[in-house]
Amino acid sequence: MRARERRFSKTERAWILYDWANSVYATNIMAAIFPIYFAMAATDTGDKIYGFAVSAANLIVALLSPLLGAIGDFRGMKKKLFAGFLLLGLVFTAAMAVFDSWQLMLVGLVISRIGFSGSCLFYDSFLTDVTVPERMDKVSAWGYAMGYIGGSTIPFVISIVILLLMGQNVLSYKISILIVVVWWAVFSIPFLKNVEQVYSVEEPPAQLARAAFSNMAKTFRSILRDKRILCFMVAYFFYIDGVSTIISMATNYGTTLGLGTIGMILALLVTQVVAVPFSILFGNLAKKAGSIRMISIAVGVYFAITIVGFLMGNNIERAELLGGDVAAATRTSTVLFWVLATLVGTVQGGIQALSRSYFGQIIPPERSNEYFGFLDIFGKFSCVIGPALYSLVYTLTNRASLGILSIILLFLCGGVALLVGRKHVFAPHAMEAMKG
Repeated sequence: MRARERRFSKTERAWILYDWANSVYATNIMAAIFPIYFAMAATDTGDKIYGFAVSAANLIVALLSPLLGAIGDFRGMKKKLFAGFLLLGLVFTAAMAVFDSWQLMLVGLVISRIGFSGSCLFYDSFLTDVTVPERMDKVSAWGYAMGYIGGSTIPFVISIVILLLMGQNVLSYKISILIVVVWWAVFSIPFLKNVEQVYSVEEPPAQLARAAFSNMAKTFRSILRDKRILCFMVAYFFYIDGVSTIISMATNYGTTLGLGTIGMILALLVTQVVAVPFSILFGNLAKKAGSIRMISIAVGVYFAITIVGFLMGNNIERAELLGGDVAAATRTSTVLFWVLATLVGTVQGGIQALSRSYFGQIIPPERSNEYFGFLDIFGKFSCVIGPALYSLVYTLTNRASLGILSIILLFLCGGVALLVGRKHVFAPHAMEAMKG
C-alpha cells in the first residue's frame, strides 16, 4: 500500500509532464535564444521597445488573471481556457519563426507570452484537482524538477548544438524556435488527455460574466479576512520579486565581469542541472520540516546569493579604484559567478515549487483557479521593485555591486513576513483553529 502511495498516479504524471513541456519556452524564448535572434533582426528602434513589449504582455496577463481565474472555477471552464491559451502560445511562437519582420516577431512574442502565462495560470490551479493536500509538495516539486530536466535542459542543449554546428544564422535560430513549438505541443498531450477539473462552482452560463466579477470581489474579501493566506501572499510578493530579479539580472551583471555569450549559456545550464535534484530534495524535506520552514531556508540562501553577487562586483570596483590587478579581480569574480549560479540552482526550483504547493494547500479547492489568479498578479508584477531598486542605488552610488546588494531588502521583507506568519499564523495550532 505504501509503495503505491509513493508512486505517482496517471493524472499526477500527466500534470507533472506539462512542466516538462512548457519550460522550453521559458529557456529558449524568454531567456536565451530568441532575445539574441531578435537583437540580430531588429533595428535600434526594435531593441528599444523590446522591453516595453515584454512588460505589456506581463501587464495584460496580470490584469486579466483574477477574472480568468474566476471564470476558470466554473464547471468545465478550466480545461477549455487552458487549451485555448496553450493553442495561442503554440501558434504565435511558430509565427515568430516564420516571419522575418521584427515587428511581426515582436507581435508574436507578446501574444505567445500571453498564451504561455495564461496556460501556466490554469496549470498551477489544476494542482488541487490532480492530487491531495498531503502530496502537493511532492507533486509540485517534481513538476519543477522535470521542467528543469525537460524544457530547461534537453531541448536547450539541442538548440545550442544546432547553433554551434550551423553557426549563429537566421536558419539556426528559426529551427531553435520551432523546437519550442514541437516540444511544447507533443508533451502537452498527456495533460490534455488525462487531467480533468474535479472541483468547481456551479453557475448558469447566462450569468457567467456577472458571477465571475462577483466571485472576484468575494475572493479578494476572503483573502483579506484569512490571515494565513494574506500573510503568505505578502511574504511571497517580496521574496518572489527578489528571486525574479536575481534570475533576470544575473547574466546582465555577469556580462560586466567579462563573460561572453557562451559563458552565460553555460552558467544558465549549471543552474538548471543543479536545480533538478534540489527541487526534489526540497519537496521531500518539506514533509518533515514543513513547507514554510523550507521556504524560509531558501530565502536565507538568497541572502547569501545576494552577498556573493555584491562581492563579485566589489572585487573589480576596488581593483579599478585602487589601481590593483583588475585581471586577477575579474578571475576571482568569475569564480564567484559560478558559485552564484550553483547556489541559485539549489533553491530556485524549491522555493517556487513549495510556494505553489503550500498555497494550494491553504485555499478552497473549488475556487483554486480564482485564488491562483490573485497570486499570479504578484508573479507577473514581480521583478518590478527589484530592478528599479538596483538601478536607483547604482545611479546614486555609481557602484553596481551596491545595486545588487540592495536586493537583499526584498528578501529581508519576505523573510520577516514569513517569520511573523510562522509565529502567529502558520503555526499548527493556528491552522487547526482556523479549520475548526
